[in-house]
Amino acid sequence: MEANTRSTGRLPAAFLTPGSSSFMDFLSEHQPEILPGNRQLPPTQGVIEAPHGTTIVAVTFPGGVVLAGDRRATMGNVIAQRDIEKVFPADEYSAVGIAGTAGLAVEMVKLFQLELEHFEKVEGAQLSLEGKANRLSTMIRSNLGMAMQGLAVVPLFAGYDVGRDRGRIFSYDVTGGRSEETNFAATGSGSIFARGAMKKLFRDDLSEEEATTLVVQALYDAADDDSATGGPDVARRIYPIVTVITEDGFRRLTEEESSGIARSILARRLEQPDGPRAALL
Repeated sequence: MEANTRSTGRLPAAFLTPGSSSFMDFLSEHQPEILPGNRQLPPTQGVIEAPHGTTIVAVTFPGGVVLAGDRRATMGNVIAQRDIEKVFPADEYSAVGIAGTAGLAVEMVKLFQLELEHFEKVEGAQLSLEGKANRLSTMIRSNLGMAMQGLAVVPLFAGYDVGRDRGRIFSYDVTGGRSEETNFAATGSGSIFARGAMKKLFRDDLSEEEATTLVVQALYDAADDDSATGGPDVARRIYPIVTVITEDGFRRLTEEESSGIARSILARRLEQPDGPRAALL
């Protein structure tokens, strides 16, 4: 096929013929070896050490959903990177946050973005939010072989459902098992602490501003108890990535906005190190 392409200067006919609306199916048919889950790893013993992304959180509010992540990547007990980006737009109305093996996770996100773009171009319409969540589940399942060798990817997917007029959150396990979360969710090493914080602070009537503050509070609490999660770093001007998805589409908070939220929380924590208190009754 490569020789024929060189001699004619054109792509093979199969590449120009409309087929499946799935970009992954297209790759599986024509070049399966470049899919992340099909790569052969050398024999290893024990868990492979690679940079890992950690805590991702999401919370819904009337009119949309907020997805946020800290900036630290770790490799064992070492900080591998202090300013990694873990939250990405999937398309106009959805986003994905990555936890797990950082390199594979970023590659999977790029492939997921292409998958959604390919579907829209072939079908002339966007997938439903449910359909997007299912496509991501399939991609995670295809990485199971690597996950069993310690290279797991466990994302958090969130988006605005145009048909239902509300924000929705989906979590996954390493096998691609998908669960829809109610109100809030977290994944990664600090998720248990972040979830506890959100459980106490969540309300059904949160405003967008309150929802963005809530996720940063949750990430702060996660960093307070989990060494793999990075808190706001004022000295280096590294702050959590916070994104908002509403009927107007995906929006990432500017550095000025995210730093403003983080600095206000840090100022309050000087008075209340454990953060805001929930009422007993």
